[in-house]
Amino acid sequence: MNCIAVLVTLVWCFSWIYAKHHHYHNQESDKELKYLLEPPVYAEVSARRGHVAILPCMMMIKPVHYRVKWTKIEPLKMGVQNIVLITNGHADKNYGSLGPRASLLRAHSLDVSLRLTDLELEDDGSYQCELINGIEDENVIITLRVEGVVFPYQSQHGRYRFTFINAQEACAEQDATLATYKQLYRAWTEGLDWCNAGWLSDGTVHYPILHPRPACGGGLLPGIRSYGPRHREQEQFDAFCFTSTTKGSVFYIPGPLNFVEAEHACRKEGAGLARVGQIYSSWRFQMLDRCDGGWLQDGSVRFPIINPRERCGGVKEPGIRSFGYPSKSSRLYGVYCYR
Repeated sequence: MNCIAVLVTLVWCFSWIYAKHHHYHNQESDKELKYLLEPPVYAEVSARRGHVAILPCMMMIKPVHYRVKWTKIEPLKMGVQNIVLITNGHADKNYGSLGPRASLLRAHSLDVSLRLTDLELEDDGSYQCELINGIEDENVIITLRVEGVVFPYQSQHGRYRFTFINAQEACAEQDATLATYKQLYRAWTEGLDWCNAGWLSDGTVHYPILHPRPACGGGLLPGIRSYGPRHREQEQFDAFCFTSTTKGSVFYIPGPLNFVEAEHACRKEGAGLARVGQIYSSWRFQMLDRCDGGWLQDGSVRFPIINPRERCGGVKEPGIRSFGYPSKSSRLYGVYCYR
């Protein structure tokens, strides 16, 4: 009985501490802003890779002495501040990898909005605009969403061959990054249905299901199936990669060609073999639609379909169809080049 009483007491103490902390946190988050204007209507900005994004932050009142600090919030690096820019109203100082592409918009005297140029895939995420004024510091959070497309990616050696680091490298080789959970969730709402589990950027493993079937979670409702955090060095899965618009474009050269011949054909046109991320980008943003299988840089053979038809894979939904990784000596396909 004494052990039970001690256990109950400990649980009560932890609950009380949590409640106090939670109440304090709510008080902080609900604090009425005196200097900064809450973002109007929504706090998300969308832009494509290579474009410019403006993250809004406005002052209602300008203090006599103040600083404004812009920080990119990195959930994977708790306690580490990824400062982008700091201003005291007279001079600005840029920091980190984002610094060279960052500046203040300054549309008027109360405007401290952040301007980011030549957006990269890694710029996706949340940003904090913090006004520092002694004990009256306050902040607003803006989310930058880089518009793009998520695609599942598998090793040419078969299913579930990537450690976390392997998955990061594989996506980078295909002009992409590991997708975030938000990006995968959005892709699921847009129709992504995939039964193989893959790494995400935070080291967790998931797969999206729209049409439940016995091999993919059985009778569970549609949703994102989660394996949770996994061991990044010892466990292996596929990857979910994320890419966005590209400066170039993908084009097709008819075959039949083997892999080496495909490389030469692209080179003749002043191009290179298209990467998987590039064909997904051209399919999504340039409406690339072709019913011919073609070699890609990783040795896979795929083709992009915008308007599904019976003789192009027989699948009703638009997407990138794959023939997997055939023998590179096969002379059955054309090639997709990128220039």
